[in-house]
Amino acid sequence: MNTRSARLLKSLNCDGGYGMALLLCLVLCALPSLGAESWLRALRYERTGLLQGQYWRLLSAHLVHLDAHHLLLNVAGLLLLWMLFAREFSWREWLLIVLCAVSLIDAGLWWLSRHVYWYAGASGLLHGVWAAGVCASLWRRERFGILLAAALVGKLAYEHFLGPSPLTAGLPVVSIAHIYGAAGGALAALILALVPRRL
Repeated sequence: MNTRSARLLKSLNCDGGYGMALLLCLVLCALPSLGAESWLRALRYERTGLLQGQYWRLLSAHLVHLDAHHLLLNVAGLLLLWMLFAREFSWREWLLIVLCAVSLIDAGLWWLSRHVYWYAGASGLLHGVWAAGVCASLWRRERFGILLAAALVGKLAYEHFLGPSPLTAGLPVVSIAHIYGAAGGALAALILALVPRRL
């Protein structure tokens, strides 16, 4: 690989271990969607299933997608956020951020949004990643961080008050999950900022 290609891959956070980690994330997003409707029903967040002790749904719901369109939207979001933020935190710190976002989404849906019977997709988690990355950028007082923060808040507000964005038209978007995810990502980033970084 020549120097120019290596620099490009690094600028996109796709070099070396980052590239392998991205590939793993893409596989984790795509595999659960191969089983189509039957896997969707078995893996999505579903209140009845959870009441029956099917606790794997609390994790698998964030990896399974409704259809190819839904999967492609989430993959595109993942790629963009990866290019922006992959190097902001160590892999252990990212694991904490992901777990915090997933936990707040699940807890929020279960305790605060009882009307949500089922949920599937990585969009809530991706909003958590977005929020954590924005926090890291803001703490460095980067102007770009302000723009990214405004975009995140604007998107969440639009979805909450006006409904799904045109990109997700036709999909049963659970926009409250995006808010819970963003809150989880921001909370994790705050914890990491306040606690000595040993992860």
